[in-house]
Amino acid sequence: MLTIGSRGSQLALWQARWIQARLEALGQQCSLEIIHTTGDKITDVALSKVGTKGLFTKEIEEALLGGTIDVAVHSLKDMPTELPSGLTLAAIPEREDPRDALVGRRLSELSQRARVGTSSLRRAAQLRALRPDLEVESIRGNLDTRLRKLDEGKYDAIVLASAGLRRLGWENRIAELLDPEVMCPAVGQGALAVETRDDNGPAQHIAKTLDHSDTRIAVTAERAVLASLGGGCQVPIGAHATVDRENVYLRAIVVSPDGTEIVRKKSSGARADAAVVGRTLGEQLLAEGGKQILEAVYGAA
Repeated sequence: MLTIGSRGSQLALWQARWIQARLEALGQQCSLEIIHTTGDKITDVALSKVGTKGLFTKEIEEALLGGTIDVAVHSLKDMPTELPSGLTLAAIPEREDPRDALVGRRLSELSQRARVGTSSLRRAAQLRALRPDLEVESIRGNLDTRLRKLDEGKYDAIVLASAGLRRLGWENRIAELLDPEVMCPAVGQGALAVETRDDNGPAQHIAKTLDHSDTRIAVTAERAVLASLGGGCQVPIGAHATVDRENVYLRAIVVSPDGTEIVRKKSSGARADAAVVGRTLGEQLLAEGGKQILEAVYGAA
């Protein structure tokens, strides 16, 4: 019997149960344990102001290291680029749509000073760059909570990851999918992380069978950008990679929180060199203005 650890939100549980079903289809018995993380407990402060890496993973990883659970399921975009010693990303299953989605209205339909809610500094910064006339405001809570706040008229639109909406059957709520050229997604957005102890044990072995090579290569490039920029998951950094049989294609951005400064870069290279492609692109972003933007963000945090 493998014990799977997960956050308790509706989306997190959907993700954990999806992994549970895949493992049980392979003949492995599983149980589920809900673990409350720091990020779940802090609900009244914008995540970008909390300033802690691993907000949604730390307690789950402690349970994994302590042997309370055998498998952890996370949204990959919540994962710091460095894992605790003794843990590994055993599998990254095939990714859902990584794009951001507007719910409520399309971007072109929003009037001046329309109120748009987002929990992400990255999304807020890009919104301000696209539409400086909008009132971009922080919104916290699970997906259903955010949708309810929109329906109550507190916002004219909200920005969410399309992957979560699709997974929970709310795809019909999407007013507009934002192309990565318009709004660069978060590193790893749409992908799941299946984390185990790096002990060559049964959990690691069976979890490895869920890995999707194209997704792993894409997110390896994206996470290498983030690692070279020294960022956590709550910074104004976006990266999006696609792969074909031979190559990885990567775009990344660093945006000032007010949206007035944006550094954008693209790169490509061999699949096998995904980490190098990402790291090099991150270094280019730093050299061409990203360093000053990030120093200002961290200085203000």
